[in-house]
Amino acid sequence: MPQVTYIEHDGTEHLIDVEDGLSVMRGAVDNNVPGIDGDCGGECACATCHVFVDEAWLARTGTPGEQEASMLSFAATAQPNSRLSCQITVTPALDGLVVRMPEAQH
Repeated sequence: MPQVTYIEHDGTEHLIDVEDGLSVMRGAVDNNVPGIDGDCGGECACATCHVFVDEAWLARTGTPGEQEASMLSFAATAQPNSRLSCQITVTPALDGLVVRMPEAQH
C-alpha cells in the first residue's frame, strides 16, 4: 500500500498507508490527519483540502485541471506547488509522496 507523508503547518508528520485508488484527501480524512478538512467530500467544489506538494513529487502528481485551478484561486496561500488533495489519486508510483498543509484552510 502506498505511503503518504502529511506534514502539518507546525512540522508534525503523519506517515499514512493510503489504499491505491483513493485520493490524498481521503487518506488524510480517513486517518484523522489534522489540517485537511475536505468540506465538499472530494468533489473539487471547495479548497479546504489544499496542500503543497513537495517539489520532488510535482511531476508525478500532475498539474491542476481547469476546475481545480479555479478552486485554488480561493486558497489564500496558494503557491506554484499547490494542489487540492482530492484531485491527487494515490497510485503505487506515489509511494513516498510528501505533502504539506497550509496554516489554515480558508
